Parts: sequence; structure tokens; C-alpha cells
Amino acid sequence: MNRVITRAAALSLVLFAAAYVAASRQPVHAQSPAAAFSAVAPDIAKVPFGPGEKSMFEVRFGAVRVGTGSLEVTGIQNVRGRSAWHTAFTVQGGTFFYRVNDVFQSWIDRENLHSLMFIRQIEEGNRRRTQSFEIIPERGIYIERTRQKTETEKTVAAPLDEAAFLYFVRTIPLKVGETYDFHRYFMPDRNPVRLTVLRKERITVPAGTFDAIVIRPVIKTSGIFSEKGQAEVWLSDDPSRKLLQVKSRLSFGSLNLFLTSYTPPQDQATSRQ
Repeated sequence: MNRVITRAAALSLVLFAAAYVAASRQPVHAQSPAAAFSAVAPDIAKVPFGPGEKSMFEVRFGAVRVGTGSLEVTGIQNVRGRSAWHTAFTVQGGTFFYRVNDVFQSWIDRENLHSLMFIRQIEEGNRRRTQSFEIIPERGIYIERTRQKTETEKTVAAPLDEAAFLYFVRTIPLKVGETYDFHRYFMPDRNPVRLTVLRKERITVPAGTFDAIVIRPVIKTSGIFSEKGQAEVWLSDDPSRKLLQVKSRLSFGSLNLFLTSYTPPQDQATSRQ
């Protein structure tokens, strides 16, 4: 059971891709990928994140604390001549005989919020795996590199990886009762990405009490983010749109993340410099 719990905690990054959402009760806006992007393309000067922003979380399986997590914009870097936000998500925890230490890194084009690189590093018990994705929107491809192989595949016109989707979602309007349809996940067979806005409510997490807007995410696969998981994600109902809480139902219990502290960007203006 401990192995299952800690592996589930490590997979919590997937919950941050808050655009994999089922829309069983709401009409989906029928849009082409290009139309969907242009309709919600953010004003980069006003994005609510930037270097120095950091969120800390506790990860719980039911009422039991099994680890901690962090999500941050570590800085600005050059990727193939493009200025990019470098973001990092980590999950650490486990028991004395089974540990997890996972790191997920994204590089997001600051001009248009396209993913340029994505690295997934998994350390769970005796399992070790590193995947590197070089995402090249102008060529319509992504290159996956592991120790065993290098493969080139087609990507979509405006690609985003799991973590980058969270930042993108923070820039778009969210209206209760609406479902938004996007074709932006960098692996084409995982599209469309859908976002359903469920409700607004006031919640208390270790970091404080906040007004929140609640969305429901679903990924087209089994596991935490499947329709059966009925995952819900709470974002602050203010301009920062910070992640407050995540809950997902699993076959053996519930997996939850709670915000423990939040550090705002060093300077909002730096997100455009």
C-alpha cells in the first residue's frame, strides 16, 4: 500500500494539467485549435506569474501526510533563441523503505506560451526514469529522448505540456458553468483538452482562507486523472489564480494536495522584459 500511495503522490503533477476536463453536463465550445488559442491568448504583460513565484504543498493520502511538493518559476532562460520561463515541479516523500523524489521541468515561450522543452525525472523506490522532450512548434515536431531511444513525432500548432497547461489556464477567463475546448497538448492523441468550471466557494488550506474557483480535470487514460477519478482543482478567485488545492478519488482512497505557502513573483514586470 505504501508503494501505491507514494507513486500516486508522485503522479500529482498530472493534476496540474488542468485542461484535461470532462464536460458531461456542459456544452463544449466548438472551436478549431487556432480559433481556441486566439480567443484566449493571454496578454503576456499581465500574466500572473514570473521569476520568484513559488508554491509549497503538502501531499496527503486521505488524512495521512505522505510528502511535500513545490511549484515555482525558477527564472528566465534562452531556448533555441527564444526567451522562456523555466518552471519546476517537485514531489518528495514516502516511508522509511520506499521513497519518491520526482522533478518535472518546463520551458515556456514568454511571447506566446508555447512549450519549448519538458523534462520528467522519476525516482520511485528502485525505479529510475528520465524523459526529455524537445518541442519545436515551428517545425511541428517534438523529439523524445530517453536512455533507450530517441524518437521524433508530430506535435500540434500551439503545444503545451502538463505543467505549462497550468500556467496557460491561469491566464484565461473562467466562467462558472462553461466548458472550454483546446487542442494544445503536445502529444496530439491526447487532445482535445477540456476545461469545465464547476463553481466558486471559500476554502481554508494551511496557507490561509481564500475565495476559489473550482475546475474539474480529466485525462484520456486510466489513473488519477481519469473520469472515474472525478478530480477537482481549486484556483484562487483573484488575479493571481494560484493553485490552492487538488483532490482526486482513487480506487483505494483519495489523493489530496494543499497549499502551505505562496511566494509571489519578484516583480510582475519582469515577465515581459
